[in-house]
Amino acid sequence: MDLRRRPPPNATAAAKRPTTTTTTTPPKASDALPLPLYLTNAIFFTLFFSVAYYLLHRWRDKIRTSTPLHLLTFSEISAIVSLIASFIYLLGFFGIDFVQSFIARNSNDAWEEEEENEQQKLEQHRRATQILPTPPPQPQQPETLIPSISSADDEEIVCSVVDGRTPSYSLESRIGDCFRAAAIRRDALQRVTGRSLKGLPLEGFDYDSILGQCCEMPVGYVQIPVGVAGPLLLDGVQYVVPMATTEGCLVASTNRGCKAISACGGASSVVLRDGMSRAPVVRFGTAKRAAELKFFLEDPLNFDTLSVVFNRSSRFARLQGVQCAMAGKNVYLRFTCSTGDAMGMNMVSKGVQNVLDFLQNDFPDMDVIGISGNYCSDKKPAAVNWIEGRGKSIVCEAIIKEEVVTKVLKTNVAALVELNMLKNLAGSAVAGALGGYNAHASNIVSAIFLATGQDPAQNVESSHCITMMEAVNEGRDLHISVTMPSIEVGTVGGGTQLASQSACLNLLGVKGPSKESPGSNSRLLAKIVAGAVLAGELSLMSAIAAGQLVRSHMKYNRSSRDVSNCTS
Repeated sequence: MDLRRRPPPNATAAAKRPTTTTTTTPPKASDALPLPLYLTNAIFFTLFFSVAYYLLHRWRDKIRTSTPLHLLTFSEISAIVSLIASFIYLLGFFGIDFVQSFIARNSNDAWEEEEENEQQKLEQHRRATQILPTPPPQPQQPETLIPSISSADDEEIVCSVVDGRTPSYSLESRIGDCFRAAAIRRDALQRVTGRSLKGLPLEGFDYDSILGQCCEMPVGYVQIPVGVAGPLLLDGVQYVVPMATTEGCLVASTNRGCKAISACGGASSVVLRDGMSRAPVVRFGTAKRAAELKFFLEDPLNFDTLSVVFNRSSRFARLQGVQCAMAGKNVYLRFTCSTGDAMGMNMVSKGVQNVLDFLQNDFPDMDVIGISGNYCSDKKPAAVNWIEGRGKSIVCEAIIKEEVVTKVLKTNVAALVELNMLKNLAGSAVAGALGGYNAHASNIVSAIFLATGQDPAQNVESSHCITMMEAVNEGRDLHISVTMPSIEVGTVGGGTQLASQSACLNLLGVKGPSKESPGSNSRLLAKIVAGAVLAGELSLMSAIAAGQLVRSHMKYNRSSRDVSNCTS
């Protein structure tokens, strides 16, 4: 093993001081040569280039006469040996000497730099431990050079984040340890704000799994309890539905609805439509020119060409249609496509970008204002989603027997039908609701979205629902249905790959993509969401009709803990 001993502290300084002592020049390796060094170098230079020229000339002649190159004469063998020997000499003389001198110079520089750093640290430690009666406050001078994050102490990194020398968002890339970066960022945040994060857990989470995917600059994670409702009998199959929520009675109420549905033979569901949309906005110089683009895109003869261009973005993306709307000289292009088992926003956006680039050839005067023009419409209540649908459009229904309504739901069919008409239909109309003709569909949708790793913000349009109730079988039984035109879910990508959310998807049997039928897992998840909404609507409406809503929430949704002494 090659061990390098560090020079003594005074070695460098002594080397720098001028001396009057006469020193003897150390012997050089070149002194052992029989000829002067410059003559030896000239001989080997000449030999190298001469034999190289000779060999190239000989190989050219062999190629012209079709002579095999591996047949060598004695002179050619001697030339090859001379070429190798001269190359080794020149490499040893120039290459090795240069590398050794470079390494030695860098080594001395490294020792000097390390010595200076140690002296600075000792001086800083001496000043920090010195006891002064009344030390005057002095502003901290930022260092011009920030030490390497990977080798610095955590305390030093925290101070650099607090001082603003190290951006908080760059900790993961600089340190290379996501958990350590989150801990440092958390400590720096508490010092800057003066607020404690006690109670927000840090350990027990895989921060590597969210890097570049789910969340930036993490300082911990929020704990949301997950309950299960069911089994829900849907299309002949039983499902236990995971629900992440902090609202008391929600899981219990949904569970009661599942019990009532299962006791009556279960619910059935149908997927009416499956397509994600994205709508860019483009502008022309005149409205006439904008109309020409609208006619071009809506012409059936051009659809095949647009499909080929759009479908290049993914092996799952398949263009289904383009719907155009105009506002003056602005055109809103609503592209709809299938996206497999992914929710599909990124997929459809890439396809739309391909089409926009293609359209620039025929419409060079088209000005693309934005890839999204809100005609999609994403994460906002919009009539276009309510009418045209977005994501998965589902209808789910069940017939609840009279005895189940009486014994399990504690009400009667006539009361439920009347309440649904006055509350969910007429009451929502009076309120000017948009897609909100239901009792609490968003409660169930949000709870399942959080548990299965969906985008919580898409609860806005995914909760569009109209609940219908009707007395059937001569008024004895209850027919109930929910129609949800825009459930936006996926079983791959985003938060679905996190461990907890992936476990909940696995509980439902829809984890990951479907290899046999791409898109079937996400469609099944949407149907389960609709089935759970059906159960939640049935139970809550029954509680309101029976006058049990307030009593149940006072009993199960009120904390008995004395919070008067709790501190933040």
